[in-house]
Amino acid sequence: MNVLVFLIPVSLVLGCAGLAAFLWSLRNDQYEDLEGDAWRILSEDDDTPRGS
Repeated sequence: MNVLVFLIPVSLVLGCAGLAAFLWSLRNDQYEDLEGDAWRILSEDDDTPRGS
């Protein structure tokens, strides 16, 4: 039972950290353009390699 005194606060802190990370990602528009990267991978507009 003494372990619960340690595990409950740890789980609450980890849960709040996860919620804070999710809210940060929402506020920084991380979910704004979900399909844009997928289409950019398939496009053949840029045929030159990046190093050149």
